[in-house]
Amino acid sequence: MKTKVQTHFDLEVYRKAFAAAMQIFNLSKQFPKTEAYSLTDQIRRSSRSACANLAEAWRKRRYKAAFVSKLTDCEGEAAETQSWLQFAVQCGYLERQVAAELFRTYDEILRLLVAMINHTDCWVLAEK
Repeated sequence: MKTKVQTHFDLEVYRKAFAAAMQIFNLSKQFPKTEAYSLTDQIRRSSRSACANLAEAWRKRRYKAAFVSKLTDCEGEAAETQSWLQFAVQCGYLERQVAAELFRTYDEILRLLVAMINHTDCWVLAEK
């Protein structure tokens, strides 16, 4: 039996995105100091932004266009995070296997976001 989604914290996609962002934060602590204001900052920002935009989308679900717009922002941030993961591997800062697991997690996050966009009727609040 599924539990009712009452807040963005209840969304599977939010939980996955938050956990991935925290994993990235912890892994990026090992990145070189020379990357502090570039790769480290960017990968942390994009991974966190996917969560933050999802929270914002949840609160904007009264209006389909606003909801979809914020979910689209989430998509962009999740895909950006995948790009930064690729850079981290190529620069030798992350093991390929660890990055591949995170990349797959973001593929799942993207799949869930697209499903929400394609089925807004399940999420947007009904007009009274």
